[in-house]
Amino acid sequence: MDNKRDSKSYRIKSIITWLIMFGIIYLFLIRPGKEFSQIVELSYSQFYKTLVENPQDIKSAVKIDSKIKGTFSDGKEFWVNIPEEDPDLIKLLRENIPDFKIQPPKTFLVNLLFYMGPVILLILFFWFMGYRGAQGGARIFSFGKSRARLVSGGQTKVTFNDVAGVDEAKEELKEIIEFLKDPKKFQRLGGKIPKGVLLTGPPGTGKTLLAKAVSGEAEVPFFSISGSDFVEMFVGVGAARVRDLFEQAKRYAKTTGRGCIIFIDEIDAVGRQRFAGIGGGHDEREQTLNALLVEMDGFDTEEGIIVMAATNRPDVLDPALLRPGRFDRQIIIDSPDLRGREEILRVHIRDKRVGPDVDLHKIARQTPGFSGADLANLCNEAALLAARRGKDAITMEEMEESIERVMAGPQRRSRIMSDYERKVIAFHESGHALLSLLVPKADPLHKVSIIPRGVGALGYTMQLPLQDRYIMTRSELMAKLTVLLGGRASEELALGERTTGAQNDLEIATEIARKMVCEFGMSEDLGHVSFQKRTGPVFLGRDLVTEKHYSESTAVQIDKEIKLIIEQCYHIAKQKLEENREKLYLLANTLLEREVLDGEEVKKLLGLEENESGENSGA
Repeated sequence: MDNKRDSKSYRIKSIITWLIMFGIIYLFLIRPGKEFSQIVELSYSQFYKTLVENPQDIKSAVKIDSKIKGTFSDGKEFWVNIPEEDPDLIKLLRENIPDFKIQPPKTFLVNLLFYMGPVILLILFFWFMGYRGAQGGARIFSFGKSRARLVSGGQTKVTFNDVAGVDEAKEELKEIIEFLKDPKKFQRLGGKIPKGVLLTGPPGTGKTLLAKAVSGEAEVPFFSISGSDFVEMFVGVGAARVRDLFEQAKRYAKTTGRGCIIFIDEIDAVGRQRFAGIGGGHDEREQTLNALLVEMDGFDTEEGIIVMAATNRPDVLDPALLRPGRFDRQIIIDSPDLRGREEILRVHIRDKRVGPDVDLHKIARQTPGFSGADLANLCNEAALLAARRGKDAITMEEMEESIERVMAGPQRRSRIMSDYERKVIAFHESGHALLSLLVPKADPLHKVSIIPRGVGALGYTMQLPLQDRYIMTRSELMAKLTVLLGGRASEELALGERTTGAQNDLEIATEIARKMVCEFGMSEDLGHVSFQKRTGPVFLGRDLVTEKHYSESTAVQIDKEIKLIIEQCYHIAKQKLEENREKLYLLANTLLEREVLDGEEVKKLLGLEENESGENSGA
């Protein structure tokens, strides 16, 4: 409440300051310019001649110091500079102009204010900029003041009940909150509070959401800041902000007597590895990182301050930042498993009206690899679809449609394709779908469609694993490759042509085959050897120069092995499709007619059934 009141007061002061500045600009710059543009300047000779020969043309005149300002008979105004001592001119003015006045000159203070106006305006401008930078503080240009936002109890409504699928991470963070609330429980056995907790994991897995839950659950001061807020073009500013942040945290920790939590989001913006041989090492980011290292575990540190940080690039962080004593705990938050996805879906549909036919377990099965953010987007897309269709509740149809929208993009029924292109796509997708039912150990077929989606998908075949898998055998990878190459094999078999539609399939298949040879040691000739090359985003000091750890002859052999695996799988795909040519044509023609078929419809159409082990029986 106090923060809101201070913010409102600050806005009012800012508005008043701006109004004062605009008033000064108008008074000293705009208004004199307007007046000057509307008044005609006369030379002394012109004025004297008019005064002697045609005095009736001058209606009135006022003498102010060494200037005369007057009005012609037609209403136009004029002004003229006159000598300081000219008694004849004064006499003529008195005699020839009936409305003639003499005003005293401007005082010294008025002249000073008039001529010093621009200078005063400039001073006020710099004062205002310094006032804004200090956010109500007394220091002009206080760039070194921390921009962290203090979150007090009740401001954040997110709690651990709103976080699902990361039970281990929740337990770790609950323990830290419990330590802050009741430190004696742990201190009686000699335990010390962890100084830092680093949340790592892929984007969208809930790292920032967990931090929000901690701020909602913790009854201690919680400072939230982004790593980029420390970085400025002025050297030393980031380090000053780090010191100011920890000074505030220490002050609040002493005031409350219960500690304090600092959360730094995207810490890789400031915590990247320091100078490692390329480029300059004495820069703003390094000084900021050094200040952070000292504050977390330097000579003068205090207990009771816990630093939480989140990043999806732990590999680029400086080793000194990751060591125990700074970040004592590193919590890895990975993509959720089947049960975790189901729990996340339950969280996201709590505030939505869902029909009784929605099976969350089935949806969780259909979304392997989805992050928490993907699942939240899925539920929102389903709600929007249901509203667009005028339904009273979200049904299973909208949920499954949303999965496809998230994975492949929205349908593009407006795309105009020729009959031949539709035929090519139908046979291509039929090859994938048929082989997913024929090849042992292939993932079960869920849906096949020839409706374009997204940017480049002209059709798609969706397969769903029976369960989440973390280890795959060579035979399972060969089955995956065979299904991937089924589209190209079907095109050649049915149309006698190769098309560009298999581009993405070939890329994925080649990458899988390369990993089988170079990383998994699944080549018979090369044996159990890893030829993996470290890949990833390049940054200064690491991975700028890659190096092969094998000879050119070995590289040639690797290429041969990759090609051999691809050719073996392609031969199997083409052979099975040749043996089931009638089923292939039946499925392709049905797709041309109906455009979309689910897995059960394809099995009934072709007379194929799955056994309980997930392997398929049939021709």
